[in-house]
Amino acid sequence: VLASLPLQMMLYFNVYYFPVWCLAEGMMLQLKYHLLPQHYQFLLVAAFLILTLAEGSRLYLGYVGNLQEK
Repeated sequence: VLASLPLQMMLYFNVYYFPVWCLAEGMMLQLKYHLLPQHYQFLLVAAFLILTLAEGSRLYLGYVGNLQEK
């Protein structure tokens, strides 16, 4: 079984675009944070952190798993 080149290319580009997405999303969250009710503020921050951690984990595991042919 060989490593998937298309998957590796998508992971490679996603690793470089992920910080851009994270920065843009963080800036938008900061701009609208004070305009929202407190429960929406909590939900947005929680969702942002969960998505950031999940995407980082997904990229790491996909990158390592594809290179080790798992």
